[in-house]
Amino acid sequence: MARGKRTDGQPKRRVVKAQSRPLNPNGIAPYLEQHLEWLTVKAYATDTIDRREIALRRFIEWCDERGLHAPQDITKPILERYQRHLYYYRKSNGKPLALSTQHSFLAPLKTFFKWLTQENHLLYNPASELMLPKQPKHLPKEILSVEEVEQILAQPDYETAEGLRDRAMLETLYSTGLRRMELTALKTYDLDCRRAIVVVREGKGKRDRILPIGERALAWVEKYLEDSRPKLAVDLHEEALFLDDWGGAMARDTLAHKVKIHIRNAGVDKKGCCHLFRHAMATHMLDNGADTRFIQAMLGHADLATTQIYTHVSVEKLRDIHTATHPAKLKRSDEAGEESGTTDLLSSLAAEGVEELETLEAAERL
Repeated sequence: MARGKRTDGQPKRRVVKAQSRPLNPNGIAPYLEQHLEWLTVKAYATDTIDRREIALRRFIEWCDERGLHAPQDITKPILERYQRHLYYYRKSNGKPLALSTQHSFLAPLKTFFKWLTQENHLLYNPASELMLPKQPKHLPKEILSVEEVEQILAQPDYETAEGLRDRAMLETLYSTGLRRMELTALKTYDLDCRRAIVVVREGKGKRDRILPIGERALAWVEKYLEDSRPKLAVDLHEEALFLDDWGGAMARDTLAHKVKIHIRNAGVDKKGCCHLFRHAMATHMLDNGADTRFIQAMLGHADLATTQIYTHVSVEKLRDIHTATHPAKLKRSDEAGEESGTTDLLSSLAAEGVEELETLEAAERL
């Protein structure tokens, strides 16, 4: 199954660039292509497939360097040797791989060798008892203060079409806590200005959710839709909410680049881009007394162990809590909810941030 241009109306999946050292075409690489096709047929998320391809290519290249050219050559001791290799590996800056990154490079191996066994390419699964590294719970290291957020939001020149768009995007990121992929996937019909809500379709884990958007952010987005988007639009049939400088749908890398520029221009020296606003939204609302149930519902963390019912919270209640606790609003309010379980929530956010940064670094190296 070719992974090039799609003809069924579905978005095209990014093809990972070739390694500086090409994979052995007669080794494990052909099985990788079959496995990626299987993941695609099973409707795995595009980002998930991309991350697994990066991880598996790294492993196969490591195997090629050591003369391991067939799945039958891989044993549990070899997988454990590769695990030690990841543990002792040092990046160009001399720092080790984060445990979450080591985990993300090893977890796809378990799925890959399980698939090889199910497809009868192997008699037994050498990765079945591979112990993955435990991921410690760390709080986010880089958290924007309210003052820093306001400095960044003030950077775009909203007298221009591009600057007004950037301000609207930054305000939306901060107000809703959307992931980068979720913001760029928004369509014009996903925004309900009358009800002040945003519909996220197939977010991480292909889960839909409905979020409130603050009145200040909504005001900027409405101004963008009225004054800026018509000037940027080239194709009147383009449904993307946020358009790039050439009138097409805003790409993730383009969004990240623009956000980084505004952060740098604001004089904020903190690592990250879009995810910084996701951290800030959650932290600032918690500081103002929001209950973690509502924050987790907004972030789309349906599987956190601390709660199991967050996806059932009504959007009306979410909007009330958002209005009462989010610092970026037209009118101030002293209302606040009850704070609980913030450590699990923030540590989960920190893990997301590390995963995003390490994935971007890994993709850039390819």
